[in-house]
Amino acid sequence: MNFEDNIKKNDIVLPKAADPVGSYVATKISGKFLFISGQISIDANGQLIKGKLGKELNTEDGYKAAQRCALNITAQVKKACNGDLSKVKSCLKLTGFVNSTDDFIDQPKVINGASDLISLVFGDAGIHTRAAVSTNSLPLGVSVEVDAIFELN
Repeated sequence: MNFEDNIKKNDIVLPKAADPVGSYVATKISGKFLFISGQISIDANGQLIKGKLGKELNTEDGYKAAQRCALNITAQVKKACNGDLSKVKSCLKLTGFVNSTDDFIDQPKVINGASDLISLVFGDAGIHTRAAVSTNSLPLGVSVEVDAIFELN
């Protein structure tokens, strides 16, 4: 399967893979595993998608924010693979963090935004394990953060 064809066929525009802003790396390869640091929700214009689910944002807003995280993950994967997504064997796991109120219970529906996008790009190779976790705050006030683990060929 050609992942680049999936990107074109679905009119997906990958953002520029952002450099880390702290004491860490955006990606790390160990053996055949590619680890992607948490990618925060940033819109197509480069603006942070901020807010708390269950207060300022609803589930659909969160879903879209999680999609943006997955776009950033895909951009980081592409950069780590020197522009060649065919080096990806599979997505193993996503961990999604949702900035939400105490009574918000739709974290899985929010993180479906990331899962659905990864599956759209990588097809069967994008089917992964996952965690969807509520948190009372995320860096810079963003609504969603997602990290990932991929297996390389």
